[in-house]
Amino acid sequence: MSKKHPIISVTGSSGAGTSTIKHTFDQIFRREGVKAVSIEGDAFHKFNRKDMKTELERRYEAGDFGFSHFSYEANELEELESVFRQYGETGTGKTRTYVHDEEESRVYGVPPGEFTEWRDFDSDSDLLFYEGLHGAVVNDSVDLARYADLKIGVVPVINLEWIQKIHRDKEKRGYTTEAVTDVILRRMHAYVHCICPQFTQTDVNFQRVPVVDTSNPFVARWIPTPDESLVVIRFKNPRGIDFSYLTSMIHGSWMSRANSIVIPGGKMDLAMQLIFTPMIERLVSESKRA
Repeated sequence: MSKKHPIISVTGSSGAGTSTIKHTFDQIFRREGVKAVSIEGDAFHKFNRKDMKTELERRYEAGDFGFSHFSYEANELEELESVFRQYGETGTGKTRTYVHDEEESRVYGVPPGEFTEWRDFDSDSDLLFYEGLHGAVVNDSVDLARYADLKIGVVPVINLEWIQKIHRDKEKRGYTTEAVTDVILRRMHAYVHCICPQFTQTDVNFQRVPVVDTSNPFVARWIPTPDESLVVIRFKNPRGIDFSYLTSMIHGSWMSRANSIVIPGGKMDLAMQLIFTPMIERLVSESKRA
């Protein structure tokens, strides 16, 4: 952690909805006049698309059927930790962009499946914002969690997460349901051992729970809407959280445990605004005083 150069880390699996969370934070940053430098977890993949395919084939031949982008060894986590540490100490660092599709290719001038060159952060940012798969990893090699001042987990119940991933990958990336299902199965070991443990490190978790039938996510024709969902918000340390204020401001919400509230799914953006705006103001204020 760094009082002078704070870091916010949003962590979630593929299809969890971290990109939507980033949009809400962008709104807060713009409204509060906070200059944030953003990095994406995909920028720290170890392989480009072609090399990842080659690596997958090599591992399959060796009998390793669990290797995926979720795996620690498929990512430059030491490099990411170095960026977190450097930013916390100096407010500087570097990142790059992994180009997913033709639309992004037109923006960055790099073919889909490749990385842009590394580029330096702006030198006058107020905080660093990370969004990706591994923002709170703690293992034998790295401890990313200790460098982040605010860690947020985005964790829909698993069937909903799969539905969101299947629909996204089919509509935006042209995959078949069968292809996405194969990816989900291949990632399951790393999901359990690399992704889930991070949510014990996060300060606040958002878990969306549909209230419609999602029992077979592989044939779901549409994604449950926010109004067809509830969101469980869990605070690792509830001390200082004004639950009475939150439940009074968010119609239809209630406390389910001493550290958790449940809100209607359509109120998630409002809840994030209410919860994180004062936290961000405090981080930036302490940064400027430091």
